[in-house]
Amino acid sequence: MALSRSAGNQVKESVFAWEGKDKTGKTVRGELRAGGEAVVNVTLRRQGIMVTKVKKKVYRSGKKVTDKDITLFTRQLATMMKAGVPLLQSFDIVGKGHGNPSVSKLVMDLRADIETGTSLNQAFRKFPLYFDPLFCNLVGAGEQAGILEDLLTRLAIYKEKTIAIKSKIKSALTYPVSILAVAFLVTAVIMIWVVPAFKEVFTSFGANLPAPTLFVMALSEFFVKWWYVIFGGLFAAIYFFFRAWQRSLQMQRFMDKLLLRLPVFGEVIRKATIARWTRTLSTMFAAGVPLVESLDSVGGAAGNAVYLDATRKIQTEVSTGTSLTVAMQNADVFPNMVTQMVSIGEESGSLDAMLGKVADFYEDEVDEAVASLSALMEPAIMVILGVLIGGLVVAMYLPIFKLGAVV
Repeated sequence: MALSRSAGNQVKESVFAWEGKDKTGKTVRGELRAGGEAVVNVTLRRQGIMVTKVKKKVYRSGKKVTDKDITLFTRQLATMMKAGVPLLQSFDIVGKGHGNPSVSKLVMDLRADIETGTSLNQAFRKFPLYFDPLFCNLVGAGEQAGILEDLLTRLAIYKEKTIAIKSKIKSALTYPVSILAVAFLVTAVIMIWVVPAFKEVFTSFGANLPAPTLFVMALSEFFVKWWYVIFGGLFAAIYFFFRAWQRSLQMQRFMDKLLLRLPVFGEVIRKATIARWTRTLSTMFAAGVPLVESLDSVGGAAGNAVYLDATRKIQTEVSTGTSLTVAMQNADVFPNMVTQMVSIGEESGSLDAMLGKVADFYEDEVDEAVASLSALMEPAIMVILGVLIGGLVVAMYLPIFKLGAVV
């Protein structure tokens, strides 16, 4: 019973700043994560330090820790370790110099864990919200092989390229969606406030109105009467759609398949997914992680359920002795160029380098595709807006033109 109570009521640990004197009488300072001041005093006394001051550190709330923050932290840590800065001192520099208090707290929590003897890999695993299994596995491989600085550099490059390619895809999708959303709002304003004003004027004419004008006026009446249903239903549909997308695995699989089949954007998303897939496998394999174990992290890092299922199939075949090239061909989701490069890499013993070249090629392809899409989308959107807004304006001015011709 005592054991179960202690397991259910774990003491919340905090970071304490302390000051004291060592065995030689020299004043020393530091930080320690513990369950309370008493624990700090006991821990430091065991280390031969006479504590004179202990104060709990209070971190003001900051912004959310983003992927960019983690990427910058990884790059800074790799740079300082390559420069010969001790690990704990590196954490001090990064944590105290960051502008986001949330990141500072995360870094100092990691430092406190490492100071108590926890490995870097295990310290990262305590924060799965920020450090995924791929990150932790690579750090663990670097610690075991004694090449942590190189692995952190590879991780930083990997995360930088992943963020860059995600931002390009988001920008390609966000621009047309935002423009169409603005067009919808402008149309709603015209329907609810502008058209009714024209309707009052046209009623005084006492003449038959053109069909386009009658259609727009009928549409305006519908908007005026049911605007709260239209807007409420639209926002509710978008909200529940994205909630279902986040929570339902079946919905995620359906949307991932649908995204790959989109006429223009599908090919860009496919190239971005292949770039992430090959970049992840290249990074894992170069770190010395066995191929079958590497594939555990690769499928999830690709960010698409179609490629996750394909990766699991590839992993099963590779674990039974099938070559990676044959397994990828059997999965039937990779272009011939990718499988040919993988085949060359397997035969020459430079699989990580070949996968890296494939990732570079597809990242460049995504850059070019996004640039082309941006150039094509602008005139297409202008045409859509011109037809929509221009059509409404012409429909409302037709009676005036007709009246002028009669006069």
